[in-house]
Amino acid sequence: MTDLEVLHRCEDEHGPLLVLDDKHMRVLSFGDNDEQSKLLKLEPHIPQHTYLQAMLLVLLFIKPKRVIILGLGGGGLIHALRHFDTGIKVTAVELRSKVIELAKRFFQLPIGKKFTVIHQDAAQFLQEGDHKKADVIFADIYGADGVDESQLSEAFIENSASLIKSDGFLVLNCWKEHSQNRVLLSLLQKHFCEVRACLTGGGNWVVLAGKNRREISSSGLKTKAHSLSQQLDFTLGRSLTRFDIWE
Repeated sequence: MTDLEVLHRCEDEHGPLLVLDDKHMRVLSFGDNDEQSKLLKLEPHIPQHTYLQAMLLVLLFIKPKRVIILGLGGGGLIHALRHFDTGIKVTAVELRSKVIELAKRFFQLPIGKKFTVIHQDAAQFLQEGDHKKADVIFADIYGADGVDESQLSEAFIENSASLIKSDGFLVLNCWKEHSQNRVLLSLLQKHFCEVRACLTGGGNWVVLAGKNRREISSSGLKTKAHSLSQQLDFTLGRSLTRFDIWE
């Protein structure tokens, strides 16, 4: 990130926020050597981080009409989902008002009737449960020090499950070491019928927990991934090779 120019720097009660830029990329950072979001300015719908690409594997199993995104960042998931289907209703929940402000100002965050941003703590939002049920909840709650541990708690998993439709999915972005977390796996298995996961090249452990079992062969997944890659405008092949049932 040394070649990037600092476009904007500010701070809130949670720490610093920086917007960095070069001719092609824009980056949201929460500290030194930290990349919360990276946006390709001319093609913002193409995710630049492998964990975001892996989170979009859920589209192999469901075509959502309504999604909830916990943790806004620079809005990379929102750009990708809107490119996939402009009809998806998206609600994003973000704790830090400064992040919302910077996403709107610097990261081409879309506006419109089908997109809502809520300034609230994600755990509180889930606990209140005052939202229409979603087909998919994406949880990507990170600070400068890594994944927010509340995202792995029993209350978080249970409250997420109650806000997901009967055939829907919870998608969690975790770290590689969480692949050894048997407590997390058992929590997910308690509320979901099938748990799949993908280890990304960047060291993330992306979990897809579905309320229904999806019987699909590896060759069937490859075929669907090829078609979905064309829709999303990037290849899902790398993520698919590391994707399997978590048990």
